[in-house]
Amino acid sequence: MKLHDSILNAEKVVREYLRLTPAEHSPFLSNKTGAEVFLKLENFQVTGSFKARGAINKLSSLTDQEKVLGVITASSGNHGLGVASGAKKLGIQATVYVPEYADPSKVQAIELEGAEVKFVGDDCVITESAARKDAKQSGEIYISPYNDLDVIAGQGTIGVELLQQLGRLDAVFVSVGGGGLISGIGAYLKEASPSTEIVACSPSQSPAMHACMEAKRTIDVPCYPTLSDATAGGVEEGAITLDLCCTHVDQSILVEEEEIKAAMLTVMNQHHMLIEGAAGVAVAAFLKTQENYLGKKVAILICGANIGIEKLRSVLS
Repeated sequence: MKLHDSILNAEKVVREYLRLTPAEHSPFLSNKTGAEVFLKLENFQVTGSFKARGAINKLSSLTDQEKVLGVITASSGNHGLGVASGAKKLGIQATVYVPEYADPSKVQAIELEGAEVKFVGDDCVITESAARKDAKQSGEIYISPYNDLDVIAGQGTIGVELLQQLGRLDAVFVSVGGGGLISGIGAYLKEASPSTEIVACSPSQSPAMHACMEAKRTIDVPCYPTLSDATAGGVEEGAITLDLCCTHVDQSILVEEEEIKAAMLTVMNQHHMLIEGAAGVAVAAFLKTQENYLGKKVAILICGANIGIEKLRSVLS
């Protein structure tokens, strides 16, 4: 089955369990930049992040026997919370492996959904490797945060909603970590709306997929602390998202920490809502390249709202 068709099937699953999030016009950003700017508000999604989409689609695809075995996943927070929430809905036992730097508030939210949390490693790739190894040994089902077609299809349902809500778009800005989100959105939009530009947005402190796309292969990329903890870390060797990103992404933009901070403050101040660092990355990338979109219709994905209190204090200070 083509990924485009899998996304349409996933949309039916998402509609059963999750919210149709708003696509809200931004008068401030539109007036400031001369573009017609809309914000796709996944910060209002169940669990406060788009990750719930891929998680529930993957969990729903499991056989009854696989559901009995339970699931293991690896996450810096949002994917783990999505899996924990979906597993609770479907009566599946979940274990979530998180890196040692995972935000305490996200860890607590995962535990409140009934999942077991294990801390492993100081990088997402290390955490994912440990989770995969343990799942293989235990017989539980491993659910990748991005390197899985069912997960990617779930994230791609955002593309379906964007066209339903907004019609023709000139560009969509999407923050990038392992690439599952932009792979799904890009795969759908490039078939349904080929002229729409897909823009990947990454923090310069952790630009793994950006560097891998430039190299057209998986490479080791240094990762430093960033406000965008949800996109931090490396890209798994052999990740299917790399080819999808190289195929569907038209442009990749890096932004600095001060640009992310300024973008977060702009959205919080002008739209009176909380967003996480990864969402700030997409807004910052648009603002950095705004002159290219004068008079154009643009959507920016606000991918989540799950920011810990200490990180929020650093943004507000």
